[in-house]
Amino acid sequence: MSDRYGGDVLSGDWRAPKRGRAVEAPAELGAVVEEVTTDWVGEIVAVDRDLHTLTLEDRRSRRRTFPLGPGFLLEGRPVILVAPARKGAPAAPTRTASGSVAVPGAKARVARQSRIFVEGRHDAELVEKVWGDDLRIEGVVVEFLGGVDDLADHLVDFRPGPQRRVGVLVDHLVPGSKESRIAQGIARSAVGKHVLIVGHPFIDVWQAVKPDRLGLAAWPTIPRSVEWKKGVCQHLGWPHRDQADIARAWKHILGKVASYDDLEPALLGRVEELIDFVTVD
Repeated sequence: MSDRYGGDVLSGDWRAPKRGRAVEAPAELGAVVEEVTTDWVGEIVAVDRDLHTLTLEDRRSRRRTFPLGPGFLLEGRPVILVAPARKGAPAAPTRTASGSVAVPGAKARVARQSRIFVEGRHDAELVEKVWGDDLRIEGVVVEFLGGVDDLADHLVDFRPGPQRRVGVLVDHLVPGSKESRIAQGIARSAVGKHVLIVGHPFIDVWQAVKPDRLGLAAWPTIPRSVEWKKGVCQHLGWPHRDQADIARAWKHILGKVASYDDLEPALLGRVEELIDFVTVD
């Protein structure tokens, strides 16, 4: 005789949700999940370990932030989202920011007597960011002058010689400029053979940073009657009231530089030329 009521409805795990029980899953960037209480569906675009949250972006590019944990569907299955496991330490770079072969663990060489002079603090900071590793291995110190007008006096104090070479990087070194006349005078002097003065065509070293790194098609043209850096900041809508504003603007620009690829070739070759000159034994 057949069982008219079928099997035992209480047999098995009758309390289990129809989609199955939630399991832990890493909140991987790029995964598409649904938050069940709001029906919000989006791609995981950010995970904050400290705040224990994740951010979802829907197909209309709208974003919402939710707590990590239960309450999500991944491919239709309930999951408890957790922060992804931390990745191991990144591999040591094989190249320096200047493109040279990296030497992991190399100690800085004792400073040579030879020096590289640059015009200002911003020049020195840019050279340090891109060529710093190379300069430490070669034992080369970079000093800034505060302008090229007093270069001759600095050289008198420094006393260049065969073992005390000086390389100088000058802004706006173009024919007929004040900078070119200073360079020619030093080249003809008694210490000229121990001093190499090279320059780039830019009004300021800021222009040596490729403009597209800042979202610009080109650096703005500033009238000669306006201080160039302040004019640039004003043109771009940046604060430019005092030197602190200029310093913040430069910090923003320098932050866009990660390697030699972010700089114009007209600067790259000149710095490499100076390093070669002062490291010749």
